[in-house]
Amino acid sequence: MRRRLQSVPIPTPDSLDATLFDAHFRRPLLRFFGRRVATTADAEDLTQDVFVRLLRREDALREPTADAYVFQIAANLLRDRARRDQSHCAGQHVSIDAGDSAATTVASADLSADRVLVEQEELRAALAALDELGERCRGIFLLYRVERMKQKEIAALYGLSVRMVEKYIVKAAAHLARRCDRA
Repeated sequence: MRRRLQSVPIPTPDSLDATLFDAHFRRPLLRFFGRRVATTADAEDLTQDVFVRLLRREDALREPTADAYVFQIAANLLRDRARRDQSHCAGQHVSIDAGDSAATTVASADLSADRVLVEQEELRAALAALDELGERCRGIFLLYRVERMKQKEIAALYGLSVRMVEKYIVKAAAHLARRCDRA
């Protein structure tokens, strides 16, 4: 059984009173986000983002399904946030707080000029080796290793069999290994 939102009238763009708007949607949105994100601060930020998006589309509040529209915006914000966190590797970042030993270890890593120079040369050699590959082979290899696409997706993209994609990946990896060993 679905629970109804508070019995506060839904504000319309003609009578857009921020207190009515806040009274009607804030608590349900905070509960919605509170069950899906880690902190209350995140839930509060997402709730504010919903309000910002609603202000951009005031005409949608005139619809009889305005409540559903608000929660569709909320669900979309969660989806967008999950995509952004995944693409930015949010779970792999290291805090730089003074008391954090992992951050201290990273900060005190040996970053001598010689090491940086050697790594730059290795990167140049790898890029040059990639340039020696054919366009299709290089593209497939980069999609697989850098973009982390699945072989099946790459095969569909290029109109190839999965087995052929595997062969291109092996060919590119072998070429890189040969070229980088010589350098």
